[in-house]
Amino acid sequence: MKGTEGSNQYGPDSETSSESIIDVYISLCGISSIVFVFGIFFFVFKEGAGFLFGGLDIWEFLTSEEWYPTSQVLKENSILGEPEINKRYGTFALILGTFSVTALAMLLAVPFGLGAAIFVSEFCSPKLRETFKIVIEFLAAIPSVVWGFIGLTVMNQLIIAVFNAPIGLTMLNGGIMLALMSVPIIVSIAEDALKAVPDSYREAAEALGATRWQVIYRVLLPAAKNGLLAAVLLGAARSIGETMAVLMATGHSVNIPSGPLSWIRTLTATIAAELGEVARGDEHYQVLFIIGILLFSITFVVNLIADLVIKGIRQS
Repeated sequence: MKGTEGSNQYGPDSETSSESIIDVYISLCGISSIVFVFGIFFFVFKEGAGFLFGGLDIWEFLTSEEWYPTSQVLKENSILGEPEINKRYGTFALILGTFSVTALAMLLAVPFGLGAAIFVSEFCSPKLRETFKIVIEFLAAIPSVVWGFIGLTVMNQLIIAVFNAPIGLTMLNGGIMLALMSVPIIVSIAEDALKAVPDSYREAAEALGATRWQVIYRVLLPAAKNGLLAAVLLGAARSIGETMAVLMATGHSVNIPSGPLSWIRTLTATIAAELGEVARGDEHYQVLFIIGILLFSITFVVNLIADLVIKGIRQS
């Protein structure tokens, strides 16, 4: 009887119970991740909602180039000449700076990242491939503040020497730093996408007389385009959301960029630089959280466009 009871502990009922517990645990993990995301959005929205639906001019906020959150000017018709607070919350230059440095970073990172992924996937020996993966993982693990120090010291002096610029803390500096930070993500995901292409595709193309480069260009890249697009989008998302590197490497000046050597400021850098200096609850504090809402919106639009593009590619 004891033996029978012991064997029942591992019977079908026990397995069903274990599976139910695992299912509940996985469901809770999935639900909690959704709750956390909505909780973060609710907190950011709550902190900025008062001024967003109160005295903020949305059109001026999105289109004005003037970012003067603490400025004072003399009132023209003032008899005593007392200063009057004349704050301006225009984020157009910040938005343009964010997209400009991200576009420059992707212009540098995508060719290099995809090329490195093709090399690792198709040309490396297994031992060399593992070595490259270790190096890529090491680059991905470098903190952003370290990249910021590299931009502030090494790249700053290099840009001054090469371009004879008065200062090397420019959009080019920030773009290079963001490209170096994005390349490991692009390489890792793109390499996985290329390795996921069935070997039968390669073998069929080679059987038809295609060269190695023809197999890559005409077979592998089209077959892996969804994964490659995901790699590029994740790299761009890393660049848009990056803070410390662009704060330290781009000059942190509110300007409309006119070229790679322009000084710029991004949305994320503005939040990081100014949030610690404002009083909780005042207009400036709320505007910084509205910028956070704007970043959420930009991320949502980018992801939506990416989803539509990927669906279109799959249908075609």
